[in-house]
Amino acid sequence: MDTELQGILDAIGPRLRTLRRDRGLTLEALAAATGLSVSTLSRLESGKRRPTLDLLIPLARAHRVALDQLVDAPATGDPRVHLTPLRKSHGSVLVPLTQYPGRVQVFKHVLAPREPRLVSHEGYEWLYVLAGELRLVLGDRECTLRPGEVAEFDTKQPHWFGPADARPVEILHLFGPRGDQAVVRTRPSPSAAAPQP
Repeated sequence: MDTELQGILDAIGPRLRTLRRDRGLTLEALAAATGLSVSTLSRLESGKRRPTLDLLIPLARAHRVALDQLVDAPATGDPRVHLTPLRKSHGSVLVPLTQYPGRVQVFKHVLAPREPRLVSHEGYEWLYVLAGELRLVLGDRECTLRPGEVAEFDTKQPHWFGPADARPVEILHLFGPRGDQAVVRTRPSPSAAAPQP
């Protein structure tokens, strides 16, 4: 085995231990979440067990990270996040903020004016307006959202969203491909939510 490959394999155990500890998990809790035994996890973290895909995949799922985050060396040097905008044919710009296949995906969208065309598909979406005004069409209903306003809907319902006028609109767009929905753990107190006179 070459030295570089051996170095990559040797770094996986300490990375797994750091990831588990950063998340406040015990070996027992991680074992319950992955179906792997405590002894297997301990041996992986200490480097006494060679990491294999059938061991790393359940760990990546449990930690909710991409597999390459467990295998590759940590990034060094430039600490900035470099996002790659995707320019769409109709003038809109899409910036992916996450890259977790099969999980909720987050995008920053700058939507250019275009003709409405209702679509429907599996999933669930949240839209948060950052700047401009967003026109949202859900079936036969329509509304306009302004900065700081949010909408969520099941994407099986025919829908379209875009600028409310001739100016672009900037939004945060979350998409749950399997219909994932947010779990609200806390809500504003009734006095905070009540409109002020």
